[in-house]
Amino acid sequence: MPGMQGMQGMMGGGMPGGFPSGFPGSSQMNGQLPVEQSYIENILRLNRGKVGTFYMTFDGNPKWPAKIFKGVIEAAGRDHIIISDPETKKRYLLLMVYLDYVTFDEEIDYFDQGQMATYSPR
Repeated sequence: MPGMQGMQGMMGGGMPGGFPSGFPGSSQMNGQLPVEQSYIENILRLNRGKVGTFYMTFDGNPKWPAKIFKGVIEAAGRDHIIISDPETKKRYLLLMVYLDYVTFDEEIDYFDQGQMATYSPR
């Protein structure tokens, strides 16, 4: 069985651990967010205050197999999103596990402006 150096050679060049540049541990990829920071919750945090449409699927729920929520992004965490409906003033705590995708009617902020929380890669 090969040692660690043998494994690195089998996995490819670039960074320690055999990851080519642009993968976890590298700083940036094509001028976008570093890979380890491009998670959905970080992208949503960068777009706080914008209106988004959140498409969600609730497997095994005959009453709500799918539902669409539209609102202003108030906060986002690793497992949740908080949005508010400006018309009804109602707030929603949505679980990421049910999120399919999000649409915006305006440009999406995707670059770090020094305001993003940093988490270790998953």
